[in-house]
Amino acid sequence: MKTESLNLLLSPDEMAEADRLTIQKGVPEFELMQNAGQVVADYVRVNFSPCTVGVVCGPGNNGGDGFVVARLLRDAGWFVKLTFMGARDRLGEAARQHLDLWGAEDSPINDLLDECDLLIDGLFGAGLDRDVVGTFAELIKRMNRTRKPIVAIDMPSGIDGATGAVRGAAIRAVASVSFFRLKPGHFLLPGKSYCGDVHLGQIGILDAVLPRIGGKVWHNGPDLWQIPPYEAQGHKYSRGHCLVLSGDALSGGAARLSAMAALRSGAGLVSLFGDKAALEVQAHHVTEIMLKPAPLEKLLQDERFNSLVLGPGAGVTNALRDKVLSTIAAQRGCVLDADALMAFESDPKSLFDHIHRYGGDNIVLTPHGGEFARLFGKMDEAESKIEMVRIAAEASGAQVLLKGADTVIGAPDGRVVINSNAPAILATAGSGDVLAGIIGGMLARGMSGIDAACGGAFIHGACAQGFGKEGMIASDLVAKLPEVLMAVDK
Repeated sequence: MKTESLNLLLSPDEMAEADRLTIQKGVPEFELMQNAGQVVADYVRVNFSPCTVGVVCGPGNNGGDGFVVARLLRDAGWFVKLTFMGARDRLGEAARQHLDLWGAEDSPINDLLDECDLLIDGLFGAGLDRDVVGTFAELIKRMNRTRKPIVAIDMPSGIDGATGAVRGAAIRAVASVSFFRLKPGHFLLPGKSYCGDVHLGQIGILDAVLPRIGGKVWHNGPDLWQIPPYEAQGHKYSRGHCLVLSGDALSGGAARLSAMAALRSGAGLVSLFGDKAALEVQAHHVTEIMLKPAPLEKLLQDERFNSLVLGPGAGVTNALRDKVLSTIAAQRGCVLDADALMAFESDPKSLFDHIHRYGGDNIVLTPHGGEFARLFGKMDEAESKIEMVRIAAEASGAQVLLKGADTVIGAPDGRVVINSNAPAILATAGSGDVLAGIIGGMLARGMSGIDAACGGAFIHGACAQGFGKEGMIASDLVAKLPEVLMAVDK
């Protein structure tokens, strides 16, 4: 996984450290605050027509950024009202200097909310360490009730920048303008739904400080991974052969979706395997997919079968448990989905021990929320979805992809990736089977487990986005794969 890109996400604490280290290297805090306000003011001028703007500033540096925004918009000819919800003597030096440069009287909050067409939220930003209560909570609710567009500086006030949680009450913004690197809270629910359009600007914080911070959370996108290219001298076996376990004669559709997704994702060959009666039914539905009635143990003797998808429509049985353990012991790329996970619900340790024993770099677990809780427990001690997945990946020794509108993917070494491009229409039967197949196809092509999981999640979401808003079924995702793969591979 390539990790040097702007996809890196910083928690509020990590962002504060980036600020501190940059200031330590000689960049004045006054200048960073000026630049932050400039980025927000520029966003407003580009995306809104001149109007009466109300800037609501809180008691910290987020408020300091707001002072700059107010002054710059005023200097550009906009009519600006500002309300400072804090004490001047408690401001930091840079924020106090920018308040002096604003130089005008505060506007009463009632006048600001009644008379302004656009509101700027400079109350708290990303770094909340407690719930918003009392006067500030009521103010946030009043701002939302105006139904006027609100642009948030950094993060909508009330959203935890590290977890996306709502801390008591939160601004519903039409846009959030952040700096240097985005935060996990911009992409984790419910925070994601409060942020609106998310814009990132650079304000002079130095990239050179990042190695000292050591962030390990990224936002998913093609910058993080690369699909192996087709080789001029290659052949179908050099692109990998993916095996997909079929369900029984009446439950084969899920595996068929996975198999077609693996083939469309570029695996050189894909075969369904399982009971002969089930494969005889599958034979009426597939053409390019091959059928292998042989036992798994015999198939695993052929090294050309380098990737497997186990679980979709398979049924929760002891036989499935044995197939999972045999696949792990054979050290093949493997996606464990649905029934392949629930087969270990009563004894997840046996699965995890097996993965740790044989290695899990090319093993991907793809639970939804309910399966995750049954396999890993409720994790009441975890602070966020990021920490839940990080704990699960370390415990299992595999890559863990926790499905959802804010899918989170974790590797055993602590790396975490948030995928945020999944539209609501993905909530349809068979969608997860297609995802499992895409990942299986990527593993067959030689991608690592973490890259296959990240690539699969992004491509899956992009297929749904490309379809539209209504009427999509899972097989439509498979049909969209060539178009999306060509776009990603540019």
